[in-house]
Amino acid sequence: MMNLRNLLLACALGTGALATAAPAAAQVYGGVYVQVGPPAPVYEAVPVSPGYGYYWQPGYWSWTGYRYAWVRGRYAYRPYYGAVWHTGYWGHGRYGWNWHPGHWGRPY
Repeated sequence: MMNLRNLLLACALGTGALATAAPAAAQVYGGVYVQVGPPAPVYEAVPVSPGYGYYWQPGYWSWTGYRYAWVRGRYAYRPYYGAVWHTGYWGHGRYGWNWHPGHWGRPY
């Protein structure tokens, strides 16, 4: 009887330890939802453009599976005349925070 009680206690403690060690994200409907919101954006000085037709894409917070990591901004060549970069953002929904990636498009 003593061994059964010890086994049940070990199982209960192990389950609690796993629950606290699990990452703060869940896979839901093909998208990653994070339970903790992203930190404040990092200020980046925009360097001089490398040439005509380049557009600045600002940095953003990326989710690594365990934590947020800052991805630095960069210049990218416009895919067509008049294209502007619509910056990605973290949106909060009913399952947590999820990333909406940036994309090229027409001005709003």
